[in-house]
Amino acid sequence: MATYEIHGLVPCKILKRYKRFLADLEMEDGSVITAHCTNTGAMSTCWEQGDAALALPAKNPSRKLPCTWIASKRLDTWIGVETNTPNRIVARWINDGAIPSLKGLRDMRAEVRYGNERSRIDLLAVDSRNRQVYIEIKNTTLRQGNAALFPDAKTVRGTKHLRELELMVASGHRAAIVFFINRGDASAFAPARRIDPEYADELDRAIATGVEMLPLLTSLNASAAPDGTWRLTWTLEKIL
Repeated sequence: MATYEIHGLVPCKILKRYKRFLADLEMEDGSVITAHCTNTGAMSTCWEQGDAALALPAKNPSRKLPCTWIASKRLDTWIGVETNTPNRIVARWINDGAIPSLKGLRDMRAEVRYGNERSRIDLLAVDSRNRQVYIEIKNTTLRQGNAALFPDAKTVRGTKHLRELELMVASGHRAAIVFFINRGDASAFAPARRIDPEYADELDRAIATGVEMLPLLTSLNASAAPDGTWRLTWTLEKIL
C-alpha cells in the first residue's frame, strides 16, 4: 500500500482566506496567525469559516509567515489544500513503483523548464526505452456529487500546460497528467467543463494525441501525536 506522511502539524481553525496567498488561522490557544496559502484556485468545497485545519510551522523562525496551511476538514473529510505536497507524493510513489504505468522511471528531476511556451514541468524522468517522460501534477479538490473536478477556476496556465504536453508527445516523448484527488470523499474524476470549457476541450485533445491521464484516488487521515502535534497520512486507494 502506497502511503505518505507529514509530521509536526499544528491544529487550528480557518477564519478567512484573502489576497490569494494569505489565510488567517485561529490556534488552539486562541491566538490568530496569518499563514501562507499556496493554493491560487477558488478552493470551492474545501473549507468554510470555522472548519478545522492543519498548518505546518516554517523551519525558518524568521520567515514572515510562520506557517503554511496544509489541510482543512470539511464535514468529516480531510482535504489537502497545499499545492506542492502532491508533487512530492507522486514522486515518492513513482520511485516506489506504486503507479504501474510509470514504473521503472529513472533520473527524475523537478521543475524543469521546457516547451515552446517556457513552462516548467513538475517532474521529468526517463523510461526504460530512454524516452523522456513529462509529468504534470494537478491538485484536485473541487467536489460535485461523487466526482472530483479540475479546475476549480479558469486556468489559462493549465491549458498552456496541456498544449506543451501534446507537443512533447508529438516530438516522440511520453507525457502524463496526474490529477491528484486530494480528498477522500470522491470516487470519480471529471474535467470541470462548466468552469473552464477551454481546459476541458484541451484535455480531450491531449488524451486523443497520446497524453496519459492518471486520476489518483487518495484518502487522507489525520492523527494526533503525544507531543500535541498532528500527522497527515495520504494513501493511494485507486487509479481511476
